[in-house]
Amino acid sequence: MVIPVHDVNPARRTPWVTYALLASNFVVFVVLTPGVAGSLAGGSDLADLCHLQAFLDRYAVVPRELIHHRMPNLVPTGDTGVGPQGPGCVIGAPGYDKSPELSVLTAMFLHGGWLHLLGNMLFLWIFGNNVEDRMGHVRFLLFYAVCGYAASYGFALLNADSGEPLIGASGAVAGVLGAYLVLYPKARVWVLVPFLIFLPLRLPAWTVLGMWFVLQAVYSSGRGVTDAGTVAYVAHVVGFVAGMLLAWPLRRGTPPPPEPRGVVFGRRARPGR
Repeated sequence: MVIPVHDVNPARRTPWVTYALLASNFVVFVVLTPGVAGSLAGGSDLADLCHLQAFLDRYAVVPRELIHHRMPNLVPTGDTGVGPQGPGCVIGAPGYDKSPELSVLTAMFLHGGWLHLLGNMLFLWIFGNNVEDRMGHVRFLLFYAVCGYAASYGFALLNADSGEPLIGASGAVAGVLGAYLVLYPKARVWVLVPFLIFLPLRLPAWTVLGMWFVLQAVYSSGRGVTDAGTVAYVAHVVGFVAGMLLAWPLRRGTPPPPEPRGVVFGRRARPGR
């Protein structure tokens, strides 16, 4: 798996929506998500875990709620207690009204950990600015939301009886990657390839993003991974395809990215190099 770090494809305008999405995801994770402060301090106790479970159950997508439009009678309350099997989280009647459809939107800003957050934001940072540049601010924001909804509903339809929360910006970001592949397939992307050490290479976007999509499709079938049940690879595939389809009408009017010469790992080389 290659790690993208920079694309050689300057944007014409400031990607304000991309910046706002990046900032919002970090704020929600660091400030609003229970237990993050404890993990930064070196660990989380049972109370933090129970608060996190209740938080996710309220604001994350739960496939069976989304498909059947039915709230469960019992949910985590965020409190701790002692049961027959020892300390644990208290389950009780929900003290709130939840809209399963709106939870698709709120779930796009929730992440399960730093690696989950940073991975999604890295891809959004590298590829989001050019897609926003081509679509415009308002259309890009709507596009991002539509891809996120398509990814969540696609996953939920295939897992209609699942009670596990679905969180993350992965589906929407996958849509951005699909759009970038359609609009800028020949743009050059600097990547790090792990081979004893991290080797920097400059590859065309169709290679980097095409490889990413193939891996997600393989993983979604349960092959090659042991955690296929905890990562929503199907949502990545659906979001990517939705992004490609939505961006396809813009393909003909998209100018090709510049191909600057004398660039060394994203920087202009000195004369004579």
